[in-house]
Amino acid sequence: MDSLLIKGGVPLNGDVTISGAKNAVLPIMAATLLTAERCVIRRVPDLSDVKFMAQILTSLGAEVKLEGDTFTVCAAKINPVGDYDLIRKMRGSICIMGPLLGRLRKATVSLPGGCVIGARPIDLHLKGFQALGAKIKIEAGYVHATAPKLKGGDLFLGGRAGPTVLGTANIMMAASLAEGVTIIESAACEPEVVDVANFLNAMGAKIVGAGSPTVTITGVKKLHGAEHEVIPDRIEAATFAIAAAATNGEVTIHGARADHLHAVLDKLREAGVKIERNGASIKVKRNGKLKPVDITTLPYSGFPTDVQAQMMVLMALTPGISIITERIFESRFMHVSELARLGADIAIEGPSAIIKGGKPLSGAPVMASDLRASAALVIAGLAARGKTQVNRVYHLDRGYEKIDAKLRKLGARIERVQET
Repeated sequence: MDSLLIKGGVPLNGDVTISGAKNAVLPIMAATLLTAERCVIRRVPDLSDVKFMAQILTSLGAEVKLEGDTFTVCAAKINPVGDYDLIRKMRGSICIMGPLLGRLRKATVSLPGGCVIGARPIDLHLKGFQALGAKIKIEAGYVHATAPKLKGGDLFLGGRAGPTVLGTANIMMAASLAEGVTIIESAACEPEVVDVANFLNAMGAKIVGAGSPTVTITGVKKLHGAEHEVIPDRIEAATFAIAAAATNGEVTIHGARADHLHAVLDKLREAGVKIERNGASIKVKRNGKLKPVDITTLPYSGFPTDVQAQMMVLMALTPGISIITERIFESRFMHVSELARLGADIAIEGPSAIIKGGKPLSGAPVMASDLRASAALVIAGLAARGKTQVNRVYHLDRGYEKIDAKLRKLGARIERVQET
């Protein structure tokens, strides 16, 4: 198993290019199942989750080719039963259910896995499919969905922690081939949902309102092949911006969508970080001393939960008291105990982390618990004195394309080694 060995204390400097968005590309890959015709997806990141999804599509009968950052698929003949061992490893795999149900009117998909960051039930997905007329049965670890006929309707997708991103995408995909009009209220507004809708529309779907809380889908009889370029990964862009600030460096981030990063950039500016926008590039550097900030994670366009752990590292380096409140996932503070190994002073009070910052961090062996916690520990290691070894970086490879290579180009002393 791989780990990352980091010799910290070196400011990051230079240029980095952002890859395609993980949270958009997975449902877009799944959406290719909606047509028998050829689809081409570009700016596909080299991630283990992408490779898993390609394997899942192949197991369903699709012909798949992944060359560089271009993904080509032809799902002329597919079956409705997903591979149990593949699907259970990755939460994003649940998004094959909507396309299978839409095209074949039946789907058998195992309950998905993914990072252990708290309860992430798929009840809203199933609620949406039932609203379209599907019958759902859960048995032996599988979700069985059948629908002799899908019919549009009105449905509400709001959950305890807000709208569901994958659920919104899943229902959009199924509803694209349903009879009549489907109206999703309390739809997720994330840019990744908009990207999925744009791909579906390129295939011939009729979706309006994506990016707003109300999405309307007018069903069509058939979808055709299409070509599409995935949006940049806003979470990767945010991670590199925070890493630049944490190491007191200066990094220009190319290919980022600043309009997808308003909440993150606002908090970085509040924290004393200088942000310069130049077209599709963002330059990040400190603007004097860092200042403590209070953050609450919220659904888009609020501060993203996927950037909470990384921002916590920056606040651990910032003199004063900062408070980060997690409103999306109840178990997303597992990185706190590992940051404490590096010298961070963080206390958990209910859904909030109180960070007493300003003390220098010191390198130590740490264990990654999930994808974004892994990124946070890497940032902490870059900023810490001495050596930090981040173990279990397979989490990191799920969502960041060649992050160690990108960091080395910025001057980081980081190498991939085998865990001992």
